[in-house]
Amino acid sequence: MTRLDSTAPDFNRQLQSRLDWDAADDLEIHQRVLEIIANVKKNGDSALIEYTNRFDRRQVNSGAELELNRDALQQAWNSLPAEQAQALQTAADRVRAYAEHQKMQSWQFTEADGTLLGQKVTPLDRAGLYVPGGKAAYPSSVLMNAIPAKVAGVGELVMVVPTPAGETNPLVLAAAFVAGVDRVFTIGGAQAVAALAYGTETIPAVDKIVGPGNIYVATAKKLVFGQVGIDMIAGPSEILIICDGKTNPDWIAMDLFSQAEHDENAQSILISDDAGFLDKVEASINKLLPEMERADIIRTSLTGRGAFIKVPDLSSAAEVANRIAPEHLELSIADPEALCAQIRNAGAIFMGRYTAEALGDYCAGPNHVLPTSSTARYSSPLGVYDFQKRSSLINCSAAGASQLGKIASVLARGESLTAHARSAEYRI
Repeated sequence: MTRLDSTAPDFNRQLQSRLDWDAADDLEIHQRVLEIIANVKKNGDSALIEYTNRFDRRQVNSGAELELNRDALQQAWNSLPAEQAQALQTAADRVRAYAEHQKMQSWQFTEADGTLLGQKVTPLDRAGLYVPGGKAAYPSSVLMNAIPAKVAGVGELVMVVPTPAGETNPLVLAAAFVAGVDRVFTIGGAQAVAALAYGTETIPAVDKIVGPGNIYVATAKKLVFGQVGIDMIAGPSEILIICDGKTNPDWIAMDLFSQAEHDENAQSILISDDAGFLDKVEASINKLLPEMERADIIRTSLTGRGAFIKVPDLSSAAEVANRIAPEHLELSIADPEALCAQIRNAGAIFMGRYTAEALGDYCAGPNHVLPTSSTARYSSPLGVYDFQKRSSLINCSAAGASQLGKIASVLARGESLTAHARSAEYRI
């Protein structure tokens, strides 16, 4: 692991070089995705079927064959082993209970002259959920994306999931059933994103697309933004741990592994004011790594993007954390509440020695769809509020219209917008 010292003169440069991730657009991929989107937009189901048969090795003849009915979801749920079903249901219940607290409510107030001002909150009519398919499938992503949408009151939630060679993942379909997904289509890739954005004869157009995917899916989401809303463009997974040297080093090493195993570009960083503890964690990494199933991926991630950062004290650790603005932040210290007060930038904060980040990925309750690549400086976890819209309410009384009309008239004429001014003046 690369070692940095926050007191070194060139620390900022060294840290930035570790944080930098080459997210440059691949122009060839960009062009291919543009072509796919244009084809689906123009030719609808026929283009979608062509891509599905080609990329997913299927033999679909009509748009109707792309939809899985509700019975298939229920059958997947009924066929789950009891332990999996219980875990999935418990996780869903916890995510739903947390999401219920996030709902925004409409509000209004009346001024002295009778003018009413306020805000009306309404759910999206229809949302689309992209779910990776095949063997590398993530039922937890279904829960985290679908449940907030349903709690928000979205009218129809449409899920797309590719089924390479016709292979479905029962756990993903069961998760869709538990989460209350309304319709499921067995399509994937950029073509699925295009279908959700523009609609086809079979796939309904949605208002917002959420959910993770590969580089083609991420690029397609970028390119259809504006036609529809999107959740975010996610970078590699990240974990930052601040530890006071009193947590079992094996625990910390495994927490670092938990994100490093996602892919070679994932980032795992440990900050401590105890240099000896960094040595202990390094020893734990060397001891535990050989027994990991994804050891090669973890090793590449830790070597290429991981870091140990020595700081003089925990306040300095908080300063570094705010600079990094990590997706996941563990405060593995004696008094996490006190240090949490100093944290401004983080997607999710895991407080105390017993709160492993992995719990947040599956069942703690808060959403695991989080801002990456330092975007926690200005953005937030996915939540119910992402599936709600706000409309301003203005209802002027006669007295209010007269008073506001005088102000609007002066400002409008100052901008040389005479029709604006006269429109307001009629009510004076």
